[in-house]
Amino acid sequence: MNAPHATDPAAAPRGLFSWRKHWASRFGIAPFLPMSRSEIDALAWDSCDIILVTGDAYVDHPSFGMALIGRLLEAQGFRVGIISQPDWRSAAAFRALGRPNLFFGVTAGNMDSMVNRYTADRKPRSDDAYTPHGEANRRPDRALVVYAQRCREAFPGSNVVIGSIEASLRRIAHYDYWSDKVRRSVLPDSKADLLLYGNAERAVVELAHRLAAGERVGDIRDLRGSAFMVPRGWLPGEGWREIDSTTVDTPGVLIRHADPYAMTVAGAAGSPCGGSAGEVSDQVGEEAAGGARVVQWHRQSHARMPKLDRARTAIRLPSYEQVAADPVLYAHASRVLHLESNPGNARALVQAHGERDVWLNPPPLPLSTAEIDGVFAAPFQRRPHPAYGEARIPAFEMIRFSVNIMRGCFGGCTFCSITEHEGRIIQSRSEQSILHEIEEIRERTPGFTGIISDLGGPTANMYRLACKDRQIEAACRRLSCVFPGICENLDTDHTPLLQLYRKARALPGVKKVLISSGLRYDLAVRDPAYVRELVRHHVGGYLKIAPEHTEEGPLAHMMKPGMGSYEQFRQMFEKFSQEAGKEQYLIPYFIAAHPGTSDDDMLRLALWLKRNNFRLDQVQTFLPTPMALATAMYHSGRNPLHRVGHASGSVETARGARQRRLHKAFLRYHDPDNWPLLREALRRMGRADLIGNGRQHLVPYMQPHGSGAPRTVPLKSRPARPRSAGALPVK
Repeated sequence: MNAPHATDPAAAPRGLFSWRKHWASRFGIAPFLPMSRSEIDALAWDSCDIILVTGDAYVDHPSFGMALIGRLLEAQGFRVGIISQPDWRSAAAFRALGRPNLFFGVTAGNMDSMVNRYTADRKPRSDDAYTPHGEANRRPDRALVVYAQRCREAFPGSNVVIGSIEASLRRIAHYDYWSDKVRRSVLPDSKADLLLYGNAERAVVELAHRLAAGERVGDIRDLRGSAFMVPRGWLPGEGWREIDSTTVDTPGVLIRHADPYAMTVAGAAGSPCGGSAGEVSDQVGEEAAGGARVVQWHRQSHARMPKLDRARTAIRLPSYEQVAADPVLYAHASRVLHLESNPGNARALVQAHGERDVWLNPPPLPLSTAEIDGVFAAPFQRRPHPAYGEARIPAFEMIRFSVNIMRGCFGGCTFCSITEHEGRIIQSRSEQSILHEIEEIRERTPGFTGIISDLGGPTANMYRLACKDRQIEAACRRLSCVFPGICENLDTDHTPLLQLYRKARALPGVKKVLISSGLRYDLAVRDPAYVRELVRHHVGGYLKIAPEHTEEGPLAHMMKPGMGSYEQFRQMFEKFSQEAGKEQYLIPYFIAAHPGTSDDDMLRLALWLKRNNFRLDQVQTFLPTPMALATAMYHSGRNPLHRVGHASGSVETARGARQRRLHKAFLRYHDPDNWPLLREALRRMGRADLIGNGRQHLVPYMQPHGSGAPRTVPLKSRPARPRSAGALPVK
């Protein structure tokens, strides 16, 4: 019988801190991870074992990825150096710390470099929050690829490992909004030896120890959360099978095969999280290059078909060339990838790029509470490296008095990249770890006035929320635990979070604890005691929440709750604020031009804003980030939340610059600069009745002098279409 493969979810992971420390641990802890040769000499090192290259300024704080990974590797005994925001125009800056003994770890930074550098309108940003003084243009476009290539140029033969959110979102062929085309995985473009995606602590620690023990990076093929290039048809070993999912709408023989869109794992008894999965034949198919057994995927049924071992099954996605040429196949590949994202049941994925394959092992297993506590217990200085002097780094200023209490998000919002990077399973720190960090802020962070600016994470109120049954969680194939409704297996008890809030407020020297992370109000209304505590003690006058839209069509494409939950929370918020004798306000956030949103949807939203006396200052236009489900909708015009085929219905999407500007203008209906565009649109939509100077009108007849000046470069206008039968009048 074969031994469990390292990517088998049934195999217990090795403890993050169970490895024997590398011999270099004798050098002790560095005050700051060195960024120069002189600092290395002062530490009495002859070389670095690992050099991290990042597009961000080095801030020794757990909210900055390079510091978190660097300190974790240091705790394993490795000597870690950092090259921060190097001049990428030559390889000279990448030679500053010498050749690493084990590998270069390359990251674009805390943000995707294209999101960091460009707006949703594809205009260059004027600043960079992760750079001293907020200076722009300190990192290149697609920094991950550029940095990796420079590392290879600086020291040919060195191991190059890429990671960070940019690697996670670009690990397979992906639509790139800024070039408006499908690009290859970053692996072949960067020439990296290995890509680590998601929260990579477990993978990077194991990789470092195995390389230190003498293994070749090209032989390490069993790390969960890793991706690499292999010859076409490569399989990890005996007993592996490959399922062909490179086509859609293909008729087949009467044999039951695994359904790529199944919402549970076959044989997962008692799971109410979706329909049953099929099984896969290992008796049909043709031999692919390299001896891979290819199994065609069909939906017909056959009672005598055996199952394949999920831990030794890989799904072949449509190739880069296929998804670049066919948007429907792109949407299909996106759907399969997202359904193979639960660490408890995900299978390996493979995608051809030319004559080679990109192989993706299943996602990393979540850290335990003890492990994540250990990661955050590193001796962070909690401030920027001294090399920056008194320079202000805006991103650090935003978070220096905040504490990250958890990671992951099971909301599954289609426009968000958190799930693709951090996963859906919540990983929470212990109370003791969090309270200790607050004390560290109090004692060591200059400028602390007693106010903690946030206890949160990707979401404010998912701390310690999880599935009630671990077996059901491991079998679940749902894309969201809270859409279209909250799963009956989800534990929504906010008591642990309430207890944490109270203990944090009781710490000496702490005057107030604010909650600034986005709140899931559909979860909060399940626990009125939590809402009361939040409103009475943790709101600084304003609380931000994100309904994102008011209309069912856009909300369904976003996988967001309806406005009923918002109204229920608003009533609670106002009631408890009044009871506390506080004047406090909700600040709702909305998205313009999201896939599935029509002009009429935006008009209805604008009318809702006016009825409720909201005049939004800053608004967000949908930005298609790589690999997000909403991005697949934007590019393909299909909805990967449902089965995808060439006959599938289309998704209405605002792609043109003029229509995107119109959708944004609806959110800021009160801005005179938007009135000419809105008047034109209202007349085209048959809603000229909304133009006038009364309270029932959306925009006035007259234009204030000096506002609404025409653009010097006209934007393309979309064809007129008749007014929707469901257009709403102003109440």
